[in-house]
Amino acid sequence: MVIDRERALTLPFPELTFTVERGRLRAFARAIGEDDPIYVDVTAARAVGHPDLPVPPTFAFSMGLEQPNPFWYLETLGIDLLRILHGEQRFHYQALAYAGDELRLSTHIADCYSKREGALDFLEIVTEVTREADPIVTATSLLVVQNPEDAR
Repeated sequence: MVIDRERALTLPFPELTFTVERGRLRAFARAIGEDDPIYVDVTAARAVGHPDLPVPPTFAFSMGLEQPNPFWYLETLGIDLLRILHGEQRFHYQALAYAGDELRLSTHIADCYSKREGALDFLEIVTEVTREADPIVTATSLLVVQNPEDAR
């Protein structure tokens, strides 16, 4: 393993506070090809019982990108950004979030392991998103790091 596992698992991530803005939600919905009007039209959202535009399900992934250097932890761990692959992402929702909500993101690396005799390292990154004390979503991403031949 090229990544220092103990360092990765204990790396302190700063908490991030994120205010959900309607314009960001609309832009995100357009970018992912979401055509349900509840994600872009407040009247349509309210007509089906939402207090405002709901956050699209995969939006939680993009919230962590709001900090000035969202990949600082990869640089800190000595990971070459050109060797990163997005392996998977999943979301476990406990509640919906809406435009105007102030959300808190708490992130940590939950696991770090190797496969293929060290040719691939994996980082499992978990972000807990809350509104005040209420859990909203747990977002989990798996990053794959391709190690150079001489690292094996």
